[in-house]
Amino acid sequence: MALPLPPENREAKKDEANLSAVPAQKGGKKAAELSEAITLEEEKIYRKGVVSIKDLIAPAAFEVKPTHLILGDTYVRTIFVVNYPRYVSVGWFTPIINLSKTLDVAMYFYPVKSEIILKQLKKRVGNMEAQLMSDVEKGAPRDPILETGLRDIEKLRDDLTQGTEKFFQFALYITIYAENMEELEKLTGEIESVIGGKLIYSRKVLYQAEQGFNSTLPLANDELMVSFNMNTSPAASSFPFISSELTSDDGVLFGVNRHNNSLIIFDRFSLQNANFVVFATSGAGKSYAIKLEVLRTMMLGTDVIIIDPEREYVHLAEAVGGTYIDISLASKNKINPFDLPRGIGDASTEDIIRSAVITLKGLLRIMLGKLTVEEDNILDRALLETYASKDITPEVDLSRVEVPVMQDLQNILEGLEGAKSISIRLRKFTEGTFSGLFNFPTNVDMKNQLVIFSVRDLEDELRPMAIYTIINYIWNVVRSEIKKRILVIDEAWWLMTQEDSAKFIYALVKRCRKYYLGVTTITQDVNDFLNNPYGKAIVTNSALQLLLKQSPAAIDTIQKIFMLTEGEKYLLLEGGVGEGIFFAGRKHAAIKVVASYNEDQLITSDPRQLLELEAAKRELKQETAKEQIKEEEPPASNPDNVEEMKI
Repeated sequence: MALPLPPENREAKKDEANLSAVPAQKGGKKAAELSEAITLEEEKIYRKGVVSIKDLIAPAAFEVKPTHLILGDTYVRTIFVVNYPRYVSVGWFTPIINLSKTLDVAMYFYPVKSEIILKQLKKRVGNMEAQLMSDVEKGAPRDPILETGLRDIEKLRDDLTQGTEKFFQFALYITIYAENMEELEKLTGEIESVIGGKLIYSRKVLYQAEQGFNSTLPLANDELMVSFNMNTSPAASSFPFISSELTSDDGVLFGVNRHNNSLIIFDRFSLQNANFVVFATSGAGKSYAIKLEVLRTMMLGTDVIIIDPEREYVHLAEAVGGTYIDISLASKNKINPFDLPRGIGDASTEDIIRSAVITLKGLLRIMLGKLTVEEDNILDRALLETYASKDITPEVDLSRVEVPVMQDLQNILEGLEGAKSISIRLRKFTEGTFSGLFNFPTNVDMKNQLVIFSVRDLEDELRPMAIYTIINYIWNVVRSEIKKRILVIDEAWWLMTQEDSAKFIYALVKRCRKYYLGVTTITQDVNDFLNNPYGKAIVTNSALQLLLKQSPAAIDTIQKIFMLTEGEKYLLLEGGVGEGIFFAGRKHAAIKVVASYNEDQLITSDPRQLLELEAAKRELKQETAKEQIKEEEPPASNPDNVEEMKI
């Protein structure tokens, strides 16, 4: 049984039948017209089954209210400016542009011919002068407002006549977006208060919500037609081409402001804290940017300490004469986690010992795994007894003591009741495979402007423990002598994998300001870092932030934490190497990290460039060796001299 055709198809079949019935000798023209009509009808049928651009960009729903629109799940409202004061300052629109909210701004300029305006102004001047003369004849007091207006009009007439000014009808509309009505009202009030603070009057659309929304679409279609007479200079003051200036008299060059090509020069120690966080994908240039800052900061006399997980900073250390310390199981460099800071102002010895015990318990929880309440109490007692075994008590002078090592704790645990499980788990760090890491006195030297600790050769299991121990040692050194320092923790997400290490870093970031230390935290695993409550707290306690290119998987989290606009979001998704957004306090701007040729040769992480540099070094060594050999060779004998000697 054949199904009935839809009306469109039935009409097409009917037309085809009519076309076949037309005689060839009589219906040539009519047949062509009918054929064209059938083709158009078939195209209409085809188009009904094709998705158009309108279908893709159209919202799911569109509801028009008297004061706003509901666009799908989004609330939309348009604000228009109706009046301006006599003077407007340049950049008065900056606070609106810099709001971390989604806004659509439309500006319409309708040029008016100068001769028309001059004719109107001439009439206006005549009326005002007549009014002033009338007041003088009547003996009335002078009218300052009228006199000021006359001077302004005369000045405008001169400028228009000379061609230095043009005249426009200027319309300014702002469309705001919110997730609910409460947020829409709050944002509307915020924008109106900012504009009103400049003595500029604005209004919300009423019964023209759809026209207001259409007027701010990128269609150049002004459906509101609410304009204000304005000449060139005040109109130019409203232009939205504005970016935050991050240039100061002191500090180092971080990069170039991509908005206006100004330099981003900043002193991180001038803010409420000197902490810095850097988020980027692998290969986006995060280590390059930090090495550049380190190099420039050292020129100002700041000490720098770096924890390097991938030996990315070894070339920099060689170039500037820094100390490179390799921490591994087979390395000769050792750090004792039982070390104590020496001389911390007015801190008592008892407080120092208790702080060291708390820090050691955090490390041991990472090493030994989860501890029961009983085991935690036993470990607390064992640590105090371990220090006491070396005569480290609240009454002792810490500058003359010898601190214990991990083996001393092992000996104490073996003598305590109920500590067997802890002792067995600790044995691999004192006698087993990992005994070369934490069971020796500290022998590293940090008396250098640049000190770099490498943990590349450690197993993944040991890295969080090693970095924890290194940071604790650095913290003890920092507290022992206060001076201007920067601590760089590369791949900090390693520390976020354990609660104790994450808590330790968070405490360090909060307290370091008192000891003139700035902590730079770098990570490429953004989700693991920001989904950790301590990771979010570290970002909150960092006055400087640098966001470089991000992965699509992490961009939503980044946008929520840093309150980015859609434009800034796509800038991070599509930016090139070294391009991103730089935050300094409440200000932020798009940045391009740039380096000179000599700086690039010192800090590059590109394997191709590094291989070329190594090849150049080998050639230089070979040439130097050849020259030394030539200098050491005896001079060749002269045959003429030989003959003379024979004579």
